[in-house]
Parts: sequence; C-alpha cells; structure tokens
Amino acid sequence: MLVVAAESDARSKGPPLPGPLLPPREEREFIRHHVTKRAVLRRRAVLPIAGAFAVALVVGFFSAERLLCVDAGPREAEVIVVLGGESVDRVKQARELFARGAAPKIIVSGSGDCKFIRDELLRSGVPATALELEPRSRSTKVNAELTAPLLKKAGVKRAILVTSWFHSRRALNSFHRFAPEIQFSSAPAYHRETWPAKAIHVFQEYAKTLWYSVRHRILPWSARTP
Repeated sequence: MLVVAAESDARSKGPPLPGPLLPPREEREFIRHHVTKRAVLRRRAVLPIAGAFAVALVVGFFSAERLLCVDAGPREAEVIVVLGGESVDRVKQARELFARGAAPKIIVSGSGDCKFIRDELLRSGVPATALELEPRSRSTKVNAELTAPLLKKAGVKRAILVTSWFHSRRALNSFHRFAPEIQFSSAPAYHRETWPAKAIHVFQEYAKTLWYSVRHRILPWSARTP
C-alpha cells in the first residue's frame, strides 16, 4: 500500500520543472548577442535601399530639366495660353512672346491669379481685345479641359503654352489629352530660385506627374512635341 501511494503521489506531482538552460549572466549575454545580430542584419538590409533612394533623389534633381521641361523654342501660333501660378515669370514670358508677334491673342487660364495676370499684361501694353480669361480651373487637368472648348470654338490649330519649366511637360500632355487635333508647343518660363525651392518644385512635379498617369491616364510622353 505504501508503494502504491508513493507512486500515485509522484504521478500527481508530474515531471519536475526544467531549470534554466544557462546561468542568468550567460543567458543575458546570449539574448544581447542575438538582438545585436538582428539589428546588424536589419541595418545591412536597409542601407542599400537608403543608398538607392539617395541616388534616385540626386539623379532626379539634376535631370529634372531634361525629364520635366519641354521647350519648343521660337514658334508662331494663333493664341498663347498662359496658365496661372508663378505669375510674375509667366507674365513676362507671355508679354515677350506677344511683343515678338508669336501670336495675336492670349488666353489666361486659372482661378487663382488669372485676373492679376490679365492686369499685368494690360499694364505692359497688351490690348484688352487680345485677352480672354478662363477663370474657373483649379488644376492643370481642368486648365486643359476648360480651355480646349475655347480653342476649338475659335478654330485654333496651333497654340503656345506658357507655364513654368518644371510644369511644362505635364501641361503639354494635359492639353493634348483634351484637344489632340490642336498642335501645342511649349514656351516655358524659367525661374531664378534657390536649390531648396527648386527641389520642392521638382519633386512635387514628379509626384503630380505620377498621379496624373495613374488617376487621369495622362502619361508623361503622350503628347507630340514639335
């Protein structure tokens, strides 16, 4: 009876709990070693990605004029279309084109500063009869969407777009999307600005170009560039 009771007690207690595999100090060192090793491996995986991203930023910045800008050089057309934004330089460019006889009419498109651009052009000697406003658009796509009917109604076959250099390719592609039968050429305005300001404009434009490609199917190289 005593032997049976002892066996029963042993079974009820179950197997003895295992002790620590390593003494406390060695166990801490083991954990610290493996945590450090994982951190090193993680850094080794991140560094090439960060390096590639940095290279892409540098290349994108210094290649921006080639990738984002379209400048057709001296052209003649039936109308100059000036897009709102960065008004001072765009006004100057439109005024010079008009004075040179590049086109006899100017359409100013954009809700933000089209009246300011019109007033500046009037002050510079452009007659009111040569000016027309499209004051409702709030984006490049809508600039093109609302200006295209004005051009078609007037029977325009050739038009010159005036915008900032970094915006010129997306603008040209947008207008081509809504009026593919019209031959658009780009005469962009160039800005003197610090490199941080230029970087902001450039990388914002890359993002907007990608968004237009995905959201509106306005691809970066879809327009004819005469």
